[in-house]
Amino acid sequence: MNVKEQYWKYSLIILILFMGIILFREIAPFLSGILGASTIYIMVRKQMFFLTEKKKMKNSIAAILILGEAILCFLIPFSIAVWLLIDELHGINLDPTATIDAVQRFSGLIQERTGYNVLSSDNIVTAAGYLPKVGQVLVNSVSSFVINSLVLIFFLYFMLIGGRRMESYLYTLLPFNEDNKRNVLTEINMMVKSNAVGIPLLAVIQGLVALIGYLIFGAPNPILFGFLTCFATIIPLVGTSLVWFPLALYLGLSGDWFNGIGLAIYALVVISNSDNLIRFILQKKMADTHPLITVFGVIIGLTLFGFWGVIFGPLFLSMFILCLNIFKIEYLDPK
Repeated sequence: MNVKEQYWKYSLIILILFMGIILFREIAPFLSGILGASTIYIMVRKQMFFLTEKKKMKNSIAAILILGEAILCFLIPFSIAVWLLIDELHGINLDPTATIDAVQRFSGLIQERTGYNVLSSDNIVTAAGYLPKVGQVLVNSVSSFVINSLVLIFFLYFMLIGGRRMESYLYTLLPFNEDNKRNVLTEINMMVKSNAVGIPLLAVIQGLVALIGYLIFGAPNPILFGFLTCFATIIPLVGTSLVWFPLALYLGLSGDWFNGIGLAIYALVVISNSDNLIRFILQKKMADTHPLITVFGVIIGLTLFGFWGVIFGPLFLSMFILCLNIFKIEYLDPK
């Protein structure tokens, strides 16, 4: 390669990197929708190939059918779950006087048992300062969800239309030999399917198991806190304890130590072990992922990718480790 060809090569690389960084910064707000479309595509690509290659169906018709399936299986169930949660919140008695009295009683219990005044002027001022931020986050989250849902549908349609051509093009871009390409694609396929199926399944089962405990031990608004437990499962390290621990503490400070301690024991023995059992089964059936990769992958993924980080965070970390191993085998180990 002469000097002129080297100049063309490296100038093109710099131009691609420069334009890629600009494009990534502009497309970042829609990253959740793109990742969601990629996740669903991996789950339904075989259906698309079956309809177009075996049944000889037109690409556009097959894509619309699978798109309808994705909406029925993902967007509608999620919307129903949100509607049920809102309906449960609407049924709570929000009478101002009763609410203030309940808060004051709970604060009095904590101060009586611990000596700490929750309703001190400093705490009230701090809490009041967070209220506008919480409202802004909720509004932004709703608008972002709607926009990214539209982006998901749009991208998924064209990914389904592209199909084999898109996959072949991306396959040629992978900077590996044939064996390593197969390893990388197998890892991606297993991780995405494992997390896309396992995380919702884990959330639903733990929510139901927690709901049974809340009903048995007389927790207030058990259905509402059962829903919250479902969503808490995606939070690394603490997970469902964000819900059941305050409930058990509330029952104890309210004087019902029997149910408070009972709920804590039930959560530690049953809810936590149901988490471990489901993860063990999924690892054996799908991707045998190390727990540290799952935990730290979710922590990293939630920061980088938002909601879809629970799937792509562990995948990102697994790909990093896999690339390190490929580099070690190809360039560091003796041939």
